[in-house]
Amino acid sequence: MSYTQSEVQAIIDEFSKVSAESRGKTENRIDGIDKTVEELYSKIDNLEVILGRRGLGGGGWSAGAESAKEHKAAFNSWARQGGNDVELRRLEVAAGLSTINDPDGGFLVPDEMAKEIDRLATESVAMRRLAKVVKVQGEYKRPLSKGGATGGWVSELADRPETAAPELNLFQPMMAEIYAMPSVSQKLLDMSDFDVEGWLMDEIRDVFTEKEAAAFISGDGVGKPSGILDADKMVANANWVYGKTGFIAGGHANLLNNLDKLIDVQHALKPVYRNGASWLMNDATVGVVRKFKDGDGNYIWRPGLLEGAPDTLLGKPVVVDDNVDNIGSNKCPIFYGNFKRAYL
Repeated sequence: MSYTQSEVQAIIDEFSKVSAESRGKTENRIDGIDKTVEELYSKIDNLEVILGRRGLGGGGWSAGAESAKEHKAAFNSWARQGGNDVELRRLEVAAGLSTINDPDGGFLVPDEMAKEIDRLATESVAMRRLAKVVKVQGEYKRPLSKGGATGGWVSELADRPETAAPELNLFQPMMAEIYAMPSVSQKLLDMSDFDVEGWLMDEIRDVFTEKEAAAFISGDGVGKPSGILDADKMVANANWVYGKTGFIAGGHANLLNNLDKLIDVQHALKPVYRNGASWLMNDATVGVVRKFKDGDGNYIWRPGLLEGAPDTLLGKPVVVDDNVDNIGSNKCPIFYGNFKRAYL
């Protein structure tokens, strides 16, 4: 069969037209598949964000989210280059790209978490409340008078010689910093209805309070306050001088069994400081002191009669601070004093 040149050209034009139309339909089909895939994975991404915010499967980066991205890239490559379902499944299995089942729990398996955190009980602290608190900027100094001013009696017209001046001391507490640098999990951050900032601030505040309270009692003065139990400050009451903490021995190596010693401690304090004074001990020591009785068999411990009212011992309030020593050999389990006057 022979064709004229014009007939051959017509056949070529028709073939080119059919080929172009076919190619266009194929590309449109692939583009349609790509668009559908894009929409599906966009929905998956949005779903993961929502689930992360609700605490249903974590949040932020996850192996499932990364697998979804890899699966998307592999599917696009497969769709553009051509292939069959077997090849796509082989590709998914080989690379672990399946978004159908996440071996770590699945995209839609809920992970429930309460919206509040219960804090375990920590040691009771009191010295932060008992001591005098001053807010300062920079260094702080406070003049203290040790007394010593003198005077005398004179007649109306007699000479008045100069008298001795009071002795002043300049008190300058050592400045130090308390810090806390806690971390928080991504899951908590992703819980949109959980107050992460408030929770962290509460935790940090409690840490600061506990650290400061412990230093008030047993701080050694190195990078922290000097506490009541600082060994360099403890002296027998008979040798007490300004700047020291006097003590009275209990009379037994490891027991507290002499009520008279508590009375001795009270009267070792100058009368001017007894107004506003209180007892300070830990809860285990309280359990021992509450059992003390007078000669008539009556407990000397007096519980507070009103809600919030302190318990009293020998007429003075008792404050519990678990940073104070337990009863034992060479320990100081009970303190008595006007702590606002003594500690700043």
